Amino acid sequence: MAGKITKKELLNMPVIRYDKIRDHLKTGHIFFSSGSYAFSGIIQKLTKSTWSHVAVIYKDEELGRVLVLEAEPSIGIRLIPLSNYLKNYKGTKRAYKGQIAIAQLNIPLEKESLNRGISFGLDELTRPYDNFEILRIMVRILFHISKRERNKSYICSELVRDIYARAGIVVQYKDTYISPDNIWTDNRVELKYRIL
Repeated sequence: MAGKITKKELLNMPVIRYDKIRDHLKTGHIFFSSGSYAFSGIIQKLTKSTWSHVAVIYKDEELGRVLVLEAEPSIGIRLIPLSNYLKNYKGTKRAYKGQIAIAQLNIPLEKESLNRGISFGLDELTRPYDNFEILRIMVRILFHISKRERNKSYICSELVRDIYARAGIVVQYKDTYISPDNIWTDNRVELKYRIL
């Protein structure tokens, strides 16, 4: 199990160069980031977590591409090369400002089941990001309001939850929302690498 982790513990973990682990990354690995941006800080404070973002790795073996399937604020669901996080985040020609870790599920997952989950995520490409969900989560935390009605927009952790649900993996969480930390602390998730 990955277990709770502090920012200090994360910063003290060794960083493995991407080119050393790229060939070992697989579809279904889980991407976690701990950003040093204002929006990331809001998420980390609201969820009392080191993590501000979660996504799923999709590896196109035929093209040799390692991609991140994610729900990104103000963009929506997209595929982005993992290398962009490391070299050209948001077109800045700089690395992502923060830390990135890759984890995996420690249970066997049939390829057919995983493909069903990834196919669902790919079908959701261009669906909008739920920009107001963070505000709704904050209100639910403050006023102990129950879960909202399902809409057609996503935040990052909802997308990951739904991808794995389609693959037959149910992520448990007890709050009225699911956060990157809920996925990180699932006892079936284990850390593989810190790459940034």
